[in-house]
Amino acid sequence: MKIRTLIYGLLTLAAPACAQDDAMMASMQQRFGLYTERAVQEKMYVHIDRPFYLVGETIWFKAYNLNGATHRFLDLSKVGYLEVLDSENNAVLQTKFSMVDGRGNGSALVPSTLVSGKYKVRCYTSWMKNFSADSYFETNISILNPFVRFDPDKASKEETRYDVQFFPEGGHLVNGIESKVAFRAVGVDGKGIKFKGALLNQQNETVREFEPEMNGIGYFSFKPEGNAVYKAAITDGKGKRFEYEFPKVEPQGFVMEVKDSTAALVKVTVTAKVDADGPGNVYMLTHTRQANAFFGKKAIGGGKAVFVLEKAKMGEGVSQITIFNEKLKPVCERLYFKRPEKQLTIDAQVGKSFTTREKVSMNVTAGLGQALPAWSSLSVAVYLDDSIQYQPQQDIHSYLWLTADLKGNIENPGYYFSSANKDTDRQLDNLMLTHGWRRLKWDKVFGGQLVSFEHLPEYDGHFIHARLLNKADGTPAKNKDAFLGTLDVPARLYVDRSDENGRVKFEVRQFTGPKEITLQTDLANDTTYRFEVANPFSKQFSTNGVPNFYFDKALENQLLTRSINMQTANAFLPRVYAEKKAVLTDSLPFFGMPDEKYFLDDFTRFPTMEEVLREYVKGVLVRRRQKEFHLRMIDKLVPNTYYTTDPLMLLDGIPVFDADKIIEMDPLKIKKIELLSSRYFLGPMTFTGIVSFSTYRGDLGGFELDPKVLVMPYEGVQAQREFYAPRYDNNNANSRIADFRNLLHWAPNVTTGKDGKATVEFYTSDQTGRYQVVIQGITPEGTAGSQTVSFDVKKRSL
Repeated sequence: MKIRTLIYGLLTLAAPACAQDDAMMASMQQRFGLYTERAVQEKMYVHIDRPFYLVGETIWFKAYNLNGATHRFLDLSKVGYLEVLDSENNAVLQTKFSMVDGRGNGSALVPSTLVSGKYKVRCYTSWMKNFSADSYFETNISILNPFVRFDPDKASKEETRYDVQFFPEGGHLVNGIESKVAFRAVGVDGKGIKFKGALLNQQNETVREFEPEMNGIGYFSFKPEGNAVYKAAITDGKGKRFEYEFPKVEPQGFVMEVKDSTAALVKVTVTAKVDADGPGNVYMLTHTRQANAFFGKKAIGGGKAVFVLEKAKMGEGVSQITIFNEKLKPVCERLYFKRPEKQLTIDAQVGKSFTTREKVSMNVTAGLGQALPAWSSLSVAVYLDDSIQYQPQQDIHSYLWLTADLKGNIENPGYYFSSANKDTDRQLDNLMLTHGWRRLKWDKVFGGQLVSFEHLPEYDGHFIHARLLNKADGTPAKNKDAFLGTLDVPARLYVDRSDENGRVKFEVRQFTGPKEITLQTDLANDTTYRFEVANPFSKQFSTNGVPNFYFDKALENQLLTRSINMQTANAFLPRVYAEKKAVLTDSLPFFGMPDEKYFLDDFTRFPTMEEVLREYVKGVLVRRRQKEFHLRMIDKLVPNTYYTTDPLMLLDGIPVFDADKIIEMDPLKIKKIELLSSRYFLGPMTFTGIVSFSTYRGDLGGFELDPKVLVMPYEGVQAQREFYAPRYDNNNANSRIADFRNLLHWAPNVTTGKDGKATVEFYTSDQTGRYQVVIQGITPEGTAGSQTVSFDVKKRSL
């Protein structure tokens, strides 16, 4: 009876604890689910046509915007931002481009003012600015300016230094607990080095020796004792010795070990050294790019807790394993990689040799296996391999599965996918230990409030952000109407009301190419404010540096040839052709079909605008009060009544708040007048009708805007451009126009059908040599692949 009573009492005490644990697990799942629903991850890959440019050449690119979890095309953002940064993260080139269904392409001319060196190309969307800059797409390119003298061997003259870092598995070293410690050592060029290393204690005694396996990466096991302080020393291949700090040893904490227990299971062991009244349970959250989440809870018995994960339930690629204490604070974390099962195979059949100005017909086949053709979206670049080409861009497959989800520069990422064996698996695990980073900020995930984001996705068009400030003291102007207009056909007007911080945003649609925009408040009432337009490009930068630049002097002749070819192409061949879309002179403005429309050439011209409005325009009444003119609209919904306030007056889409200035205009410069004779609601504003005046050229016809209107140039998304290459059919092959193109062909939108086949055609130039064909692509299901083939071009016999 006593035993029964004791058992009942223990169960009664345990029941609230179990319920509390279940509630904790449910809370973790709920909050993680809410976060992942809101924090959609975009992942971008950009195919650059070449890895090396001269100033004056054009960078062509194709952007693939994908769902970070599934790698499927993501039609969330319609605008992409591409920048070229120097070694100090200064933008030397910036452009915006449009995207449709997760795909976009464009071009950018390399400025002639750049100095020779390595540069970083990065690409992102407005939504991606809510997260770390490490998630932006980045790749390195080389740019040479042959017109400015440069030091080709500057890197070798710099002082020898190495970046050596140590990474305890799980994040921490704890006194008395053995841990795996990974390390990575790279030179100034960003590449791993070979060395011999030693771990030293406070008495400078060697307690562990170590060497890297590949790319400067390796690991060793180590058990710190007695709260000692350690340091590391390495000796490079030249016999030089360097010393580095070693991670601090904590007296208490958690240590994590992750390893494959079987071919189907992953064993996660957590070892704890805490106070006697420390936490009794630990929680584990495993996810793959915020998908395939698994939650677990274990009691720490004998200082250890063991979790077992089924590989079949884990997502492919990089998974993040995090251990939390009972307060949901992360105590250990590391990455684990599961190899993807599928890869897009691309086969390009092209002849081995051609002559100059000969047609090349290349058959491309894409599939998921020997007998499984695949629909895919591909981009194709064909360029001359002229011996001064630098390291080519990594392929889309290794980038999506590896590089995009890791921090830092990944040296030779294609190696890890070249074959699947114990050696590459071990190197992959070392890579997870040395390049892991916390993409998720757990305080935001498990915080008490839903996460909010500063930057909205540009789903319909580009956002122009600005701040409205008081001229006198620079304080924010709250709850003020703001108007953005641009000289465009058809007329478009964008409005917003400033928030508590004076911020306004305008979602501009079909905003293409360079334009002049006007920003103003309601000048009839508010005249003491000024605007500050925000730069739409990201102000945060990744931790990835730009490697040092080196140029082999033995290649000066090739550089001279490349420079002559570039200048010849710019002189004789068109660079780009922008698609010119027909613009209807009578297309609808932003307010739709007008109620009345008057083409003034259809009437007898009057000398003043007042007479025009009084005699021709039926829906407008001209009134004059206290020597000031006012326009009043007749309400079409209520007969024989008119509004008692001025309508919205537009001149070529630009708001004008002074009716006197409209009356003073020369009517001979006005082509048409349009009326909207009812209340019009635009954003937070209401207008008692609209009167729109249009000049013949859409350039205001010499009308002088109010000095308080901010007029400034603004670059929209770039116009769609077509890559130009001459065709040598019929008798064009004998043309005397020089053709020294190094980039033979750029096709950003090659699509294989259900049969997995496509044909790419182009012509060779007058430049002989070996050419590289680089193909990148992905299927709608998110399976990516690439292919590189080559062919020779020889001189055509006359």
